[in-house]
Amino acid sequence: MADDAVQPAAPARDCGCERDVMQDIAAIMRAQPHGALGWQRRFVSDAAHELCTPIAGLRARLEEARLHPDDTDLESLLDGALNDVARLQAITADLLVLARPEAHTGRWERMDLAELVEGALSRRPDRRALTFRLDPGVIVNVVRCDISRLLGNLLDNAVRHATTTVHVEVRRKGDTAELVVADDGDGINGTDRERIFEVFARLEPSRCRRYGGPGLGLAIARGLAWAHRGTLSVEDSPLGARFVLRLPLAPATSS
Repeated sequence: MADDAVQPAAPARDCGCERDVMQDIAAIMRAQPHGALGWQRRFVSDAAHELCTPIAGLRARLEEARLHPDDTDLESLLDGALNDVARLQAITADLLVLARPEAHTGRWERMDLAELVEGALSRRPDRRALTFRLDPGVIVNVVRCDISRLLGNLLDNAVRHATTTVHVEVRRKGDTAELVVADDGDGINGTDRERIFEVFARLEPSRCRRYGGPGLGLAIARGLAWAHRGTLSVEDSPLGARFVLRLPLAPATSS
């Protein structure tokens, strides 16, 4: 959901060749219930559209440079081409994560969720727009890189739609760890609270390129939550949208 001027992408996984990407897209399709042909067709159409947009941009830049080499600003050409490649990498990496949410790239660790979140927040360039309350001692067993990615996707979504502020909380509730990411934007209607987790889903006001993008971030976030035996949902909020991740607390260690 980035602007046309693509923001620097997170380091992408080693995506392999085009055949590997198509195999992973096919794996997503096979995972759907039998008879979900309409969903499969929509997925293929949306995936093709999202991939074709930066490819078309890259081709146009290169063809223009070939036709008019003397009028081409090499630095501007390279900047635009690298933006297009970054967008392709980001979309492809998201497709691979979506296809294999259980294939963790790291090891399970016993961690204080507040410390993990605090570290992630400190590395964000937009941290001045963030407020937070992080209760210490909320211990969970997680794959650090996966939870960091999940949090990053929630924060990216919240920052895009916030009016001024994004608020983050970590707390313990019974035998559950809760991570809350809330913004003061327009919020999400009750009828859309499940639809936003669908692959390539966008709410109507967000379809313009100012906010638009492949629409994979929230689907990936929920998949990673499920892979950690947790849940991710949108809950009632007096203002804006409020996402709540719930994870089981780690068992107490014997002294």
